[in-house]
Amino acid sequence: MLTSIKPLQLIAAAVQDGVAVPEVLLPPGASPHNYALRPSDVRRVQSADLLYWIGPDMESFLPRVLKGRSLPTVAVQDLSGMKLRRFAEDSHSHADEADEHDHDHRPGSLDAHLWLSTVNARVIAARMAADLSAADPANAARYQSNTKAFDERLDALDARLKARLASIGDKPYFVFHEAFDYFEDAYGLKHTGVFSVAAEVQPGAQHVAAMRTRLQEVGKTCVFSEPPLRPRLAETLVAGLPVKLAELDALGGYTPATAQGYEQVLEKLGNDLAGCLESL
Repeated sequence: MLTSIKPLQLIAAAVQDGVAVPEVLLPPGASPHNYALRPSDVRRVQSADLLYWIGPDMESFLPRVLKGRSLPTVAVQDLSGMKLRRFAEDSHSHADEADEHDHDHRPGSLDAHLWLSTVNARVIAARMAADLSAADPANAARYQSNTKAFDERLDALDARLKARLASIGDKPYFVFHEAFDYFEDAYGLKHTGVFSVAAEVQPGAQHVAAMRTRLQEVGKTCVFSEPPLRPRLAETLVAGLPVKLAELDALGGYTPATAQGYEQVLEKLGNDLAGCLESL
């Protein structure tokens, strides 16, 4: 089995535990928004017995290559039972120059960071278990029991995260990339704003000043970027303000592909978010 990105590999690893280790296409630290496929990647895409990806709203580099593929391919954003979100026309409580929409995520377009909802992870795992059971009947019982165990662990994870994040629901924070709405929605959180900074474009002085004004208005807060790259203007933005820079990793790029890997990504997300906000 081949998955496009790490979160899908981790869900598959829970389903395949004790049978096989699923493969992943993108290396750690690569962005699914703008990955450039190598010839060896194209060969892996063409030859994988089963291929799972989020869909064209996330891995925009894949549809062209998938045209030449005849083996089973699943875009999980199309699965029945998925709870999908769209980027809102006004996705922030305060809209001004410093609070534009994330450049990658146009209002009304699908929010494809759908793996950050355990509801969706369960739907994906069930489909993977069904496909694997059909392709490998000898291990069907194992895939089904693994999926049931995954469901039970997600119940426990949900309870832990709700308890961990209960006290920070009213604390303001900002993100550089609007990737966390599914997670926030599940656990009663809401980012105050998005500092939309295209990685390759340095914003003008007026834009930076507007962002700093927002931070001054809010006071003590956290600004979260995503690894591996912190936007170049991050340090300038918070200099001299009671603001902490921290990271939230939506992809969990370096998480080992073990049965508990998916839970580790969400648990770390919750701990990193709460840890920064509690330290203010």
